[in-house]
Amino acid sequence: QVQLVESGGGLVQAGGSLRLSCAASGSIFSINAMGWYRQAPGKQREFVAQITGGGSTNYADSVKGRFTISRDNAKNTVYLQMNSLKPEDTAVYYCNEDIWNGFFRSDYWGQGTQVTVSS
Repeated sequence: QVQLVESGGGLVQAGGSLRLSCAASGSIFSINAMGWYRQAPGKQREFVAQITGGGSTNYADSVKGRFTISRDNAKNTVYLQMNSLKPEDTAVYYCNEDIWNGFFRSDYWGQGTQVTVSS
């Protein structure tokens, strides 16, 4: 079994910063793509950022230039540095990872961490 545990969410004023972390544990041979998604109240879950196994990154237009995704393969952890936060960034943030356990690949989600940006 694999578990993803997120941390780092909270309440911040507009213009502030937060850093989210997502640590994977369990039966892991390797982790391919790692990403972040978010879901605001009454809206569908949306893509935020992704980092591939090779380190290539991709961002939603709404967060480009403000958010930075990174990974520490030794710790099986993905990070999301969020700067210049806006009230519209308020959402539950979920990490998502494509994990190979040596036999098959599966897609895993974290439990979500709340980010609230006040105006």
